[in-house]
Formats: sequence, C-alpha cells, structure tokens
Amino acid sequence: MIRSILFDMGNVLIRFEPKLFIQRAGLTGEDAELIFRELFQSIEWVGCDRGTWKEEEVVARVSRRVPERLRGCLEPLACAWNHPEDQVPGMQDIAAELAENGYQLYLLTNAGTRHRSYWSTFPAAAWFPEDHVFRSADHHLLKPETEFYRKALESFGLKKEECLFIDDNTANAESAWMYGIDSIVFHGDAGELRRKLAEKGIRIRY
Repeated sequence: MIRSILFDMGNVLIRFEPKLFIQRAGLTGEDAELIFRELFQSIEWVGCDRGTWKEEEVVARVSRRVPERLRGCLEPLACAWNHPEDQVPGMQDIAAELAENGYQLYLLTNAGTRHRSYWSTFPAAAWFPEDHVFRSADHHLLKPETEFYRKALESFGLKKEECLFIDDNTANAESAWMYGIDSIVFHGDAGELRRKLAEKGIRIRY
C-alpha cells in the first residue's frame, strides 16, 4: 500500500525554465544562447546541485568564460531565478489533497544549498517542511543515481514498496523504478497526473 508520495520540485511543483529566466533578464539572440550554455548547461551548474560549489562560486567560475558585458546577469540568474508566482498549475491543489487524505509528502530535489532560503517562499512548501526535504547538495548525490534514492528513503525511514515517486525527468523516474519505487513521469498536466494517481489506487479526485 502506498503511504508516501515523493515529489520532484523543478517543473513538477514549481517552474524551472532557464530560457524564460534569461528572457526576463533582457537577453536575446547570441547572448541568450551563450548564457544558457555557459551557465545552465555547465559542469558548475550540476556541481552546484551536487554540493561541489555554492552559487556564488559558480558565478565566479562562469564569469571567466563570458564577455565582461554579460557578467552582471550571472548572479541574478544563478542566485535569484526563483519567483514564488512560478508554480506549476494545479500541483499545489494536488499536494494539499494528498496531504488531507493522509499521505506523507516528501520532496526529493536536485538543488543547491540556497534551496533552503527560497523554497519556503513558494506556497507548495507548506506541504514539504524542511524535515521532509531531501536536497542533493546536502548529500553530494544526484538523481538519477541509485544511491540518491536509497539514501533518501533511509533518511526518512521509508519502505520503497510504500512509496510513489513523481518526476518530470524520464531518467529520474526510471532510475527510481529500477530501484523498486513505483514512479510516474509528470508531463506538466495536473489533470493527467490525477488520473495516473487514481489508476494506482491513490485517493484523489480526477
């Protein structure tokens, strides 16, 4: 029986869309592509999620690879991309309903240590307090590594057969499934997710 629902964060509960963030920063054309590649598609960005570097260190390292005129946009993009209004439609309601129906909710996210300072600004965080958050940077592990899931369940005292995992990344969901955690790939549609949850016997309206 499923007792705990494990959620990814980016593009499941809140929007994480680097190209949108870059557009908001006023960058276009080749400048936008350069910042997207050198920041969001960099080893440093992944290393931040793993806890290898802090966001400020990522900014310093990436600054060496971009023209001086673009360096000023790096810190806002790396350290202040999050906007509380950027929620995935319908997902806050799903989390609230699942919690009301007695399910324990947990957040399993690839995120840097700064996550602690911004997560609470999102309304959905009400159902995922700090003691229900497994943050990659804190453990130097990343999805889809199997050890990420093993350590997360160990930290929360959960049994894999009593958990269901939701992630928009197919590789992450598949890795959890291979480890023995039933999983759903989220495609951005809260209505579709409600149907898939119900099909798995989860108590939820659809």
